[in-house]
Amino acid sequence: MRALGVVPASMATLELKIPPPIVAILVATGMWCLSTVSPHFVPPAFRAAWELVLVVVGVAFTAAGMVAFRRAKTTVNPLEPGAATTLVISGVYRLTRNPMYVGLAFLLAAWAVFLWSPWALLGLPAFVVFISRLQIAPEQRALLALFGRDYAAYVARVRPWL
Repeated sequence: MRALGVVPASMATLELKIPPPIVAILVATGMWCLSTVSPHFVPPAFRAAWELVLVVVGVAFTAAGMVAFRRAKTTVNPLEPGAATTLVISGVYRLTRNPMYVGLAFLLAAWAVFLWSPWALLGLPAFVVFISRLQIAPEQRALLALFGRDYAAYVARVRPWL
């Protein structure tokens, strides 16, 4: 059961409460705050190419996940995983079970490159841990309850991140 992300009761009250894009914005704000206390040591011209690549990949993952959900006519609302009507396992969902969260992580990575601060990099693992424990884990429990063996087989085949 640990694989489905059981969290301590004190943290369980936060499960499915904060939309992941809001979590990403809060983390990005924290990254900016941390960047103000550390040196910036690389010229912006060097960073621009990396930022662009990370933004494009992030937007592509997020958009591909949303399009797949829309095509399947199932909910994209991350706060109500029990409302899912279809188990989406094709397209980008063959690479990752959570392409929209992967996309947000890539956007945060682009932000970290823009800030070019070693302290800002702490935002990436913070985002991954928060989303894994308080968003993905309850989503997995809901989807397992809805789709049973089909979802369990999918979880065995495809990673939650990359």
